[in-house]
Amino acid sequence: MAMFKPSQPMMARLRLTTKQVNGGYYKGNRTGSMGYFAKNGSYVINWKKVRTYVVPENLADFKLTPFVTKRMAPTKGKYTREIEKNGRTVIVERAFGAKDYLDMWASDNGQEVLEQERLEQESAASEAASQQESAASEVASR
Repeated sequence: MAMFKPSQPMMARLRLTTKQVNGGYYKGNRTGSMGYFAKNGSYVINWKKVRTYVVPENLADFKLTPFVTKRMAPTKGKYTREIEKNGRTVIVERAFGAKDYLDMWASDNGQEVLEQERLEQESAASEAASQQESAASEVASR
């Protein structure tokens, strides 16, 4: 009986997952092992495997530069609110809220919003027309 090996495109479909293997299989997330699990279930760190980042001596004179300059002014957040503190109004950053999300969605999907508003206006107009017809039929039946 001949054994075959799947092609590269087929291997993408046949990737090994935890659902395809019995218990004990751990795929990981490409961060690398920093130790091992002991028999009692605890994790033992192997300090030879732990990554260490060495800061160069004389960092102020070091020739390589960071990706962002140290002289950059802090940027202000887009979402702020005003609060009154000790008789003064202070602008404070706030979290991104549901209304902010809906406004952002509406700005990104303008055509869809306009279409929805048009449909709502048509349905409101048809409801008003049907109410007028029912009122007219009630007056005619009297």
